[in-house]
Amino acid sequence: MPTPLDLYKEHEELKEQDKLEEAIGKLKEAIEADSAFAMAHLGLAVLLGRVGRHDQAVEHGKTACELEPDDSFNFTAMSVTYQRAYAGTQETQYVQLAEDAMARAHQLQGQTGHGH
Repeated sequence: MPTPLDLYKEHEELKEQDKLEEAIGKLKEAIEADSAFAMAHLGLAVLLGRVGRHDQAVEHGKTACELEPDDSFNFTAMSVTYQRAYAGTQETQYVQLAEDAMARAHQLQGQTGHGH
């Protein structure tokens, strides 16, 4: 049986082939196997945004930030997810959320002295 990391690697191959729905399926399988697999949640945030499912993308981005609240990269990725959600929906709430997530990423980078 494939591990969550195996499924993540399979998603990357599918994504490169532009098989986004299949790649999303692999990431969902990875999360079913390990709900705390932050990389899979981040991957879903990106792919769901690309296919226009912004509400779901935001939820997975938030989960990654909750799982690894000290990782500045997660908040940078969350900011991008919010920016894409705004571009796709024109809902202005996403603008402030994107700015807040980026501010949090910068704050974390300052605290740890390093980032991704």
